[in-house]
Amino acid sequence: MGYVRASLLTNLLISVVAIAIAPGTGQDVPDYLNPKLPIDRRVEDLVSRMTLQEKISQMVNSAPRIDRLGIPKYDWWNECLHGVARAGIATVFPQAIGMAASFDRQLVYQVATAISDEARAKHHEYARQHSGDIDRYYGLTFWTPNINIFRDPRWGRGQETYGEDPYLTGQMGIQFVKGLQGDDPRYLKVVATAKHYAVHSGPEPERHGFDAIVDDRDLFETYLPAFRDLVVKAHVASVMGAYNRVNGVPACANRRLLEEILRGQWGFDGYVVSDCGAIDDIYRSHKYARTPQEAAALAVKAGCDLECGTAYGTLLHAVEAGLISEADIDLAVKRLLTARMRLGMFDPPELVPYARISFSVNDCPRHDALARKMAQESIVLLKNTGILPLRKDLRSIAVIGPN
Repeated sequence: MGYVRASLLTNLLISVVAIAIAPGTGQDVPDYLNPKLPIDRRVEDLVSRMTLQEKISQMVNSAPRIDRLGIPKYDWWNECLHGVARAGIATVFPQAIGMAASFDRQLVYQVATAISDEARAKHHEYARQHSGDIDRYYGLTFWTPNINIFRDPRWGRGQETYGEDPYLTGQMGIQFVKGLQGDDPRYLKVVATAKHYAVHSGPEPERHGFDAIVDDRDLFETYLPAFRDLVVKAHVASVMGAYNRVNGVPACANRRLLEEILRGQWGFDGYVVSDCGAIDDIYRSHKYARTPQEAAALAVKAGCDLECGTAYGTLLHAVEAGLISEADIDLAVKRLLTARMRLGMFDPPELVPYARISFSVNDCPRHDALARKMAQESIVLLKNTGILPLRKDLRSIAVIGPN
């Protein structure tokens, strides 16, 4: 049936149909449930009906149900780096570093399109079975792609990236985002998330307390071009803040990164989510704030709308202490609800074209063939002058170079 609980949805749809057929007859439906209205008006209406505590409850990745408004439970955490993760049978494509080695933008777009088909099918099947409530790994908000620059081969997560080249990373990332988010003029297919913003390329064991010192030339020539490409050219709907500090300021509370550059210079109009536990790091590891309330207030006011973690649970106390205003909370919640509206989560399923994707698309023969082709294209031999294959009786090999 979709997202709003079945009995409520039925009644509301009747009202919507009545408005469409006979406006002014006394039938009424809340603006936020009227798909004929602009999204910004619907979001304003919904937020105006919410208490401060309800607003704050929607700013964490595991957002609870609000029955009186017909808002189902929703977990924002999902992954699809090279296939839909942790949600049953799915097509497994080559890892991101392998896909980048193909240098084939169109093929990467096809892979992302297949992944988003499977994501939508899994999501709607789960929603039908759970009265609209969505648990972790069944939502439509994906924390993908990872467009950090793979500068050091010792970085354990480097295989998640598209490599060391900012231009190639941007080109691959653009196509992956477009394939995930779809091309419908009204609805997002899924939400893609450009991560981890910014200057995050290891060292992995120190990421929760590491201060990445970077000059502006390296920042704008190496670490930020791919993020700019995804925002300006692919219109990515979400960005994830990194764990580390950047020039002394935690990435998820960094006004220069989030407000001046991301929203100001690049015109980003989506929402920002923290990496998991990154807000807690602001006071625990970085010692940039003294308490969870201070850390949460700093992050929200800097432009981090959604937290994966626990610190945002203290935002009510932060408001009461004067660390942050309800208007700051409203802005973050509006960005989050806008994303859910753009995914069709408050509309009848028949209005959302992606809701019609069959569950049978998961791991189907067509996607298997695409995965095989992507794997074949990821194998790159620059030149073979006859040295390969090596002789079987070769007893030693010298590997020379800085890595």
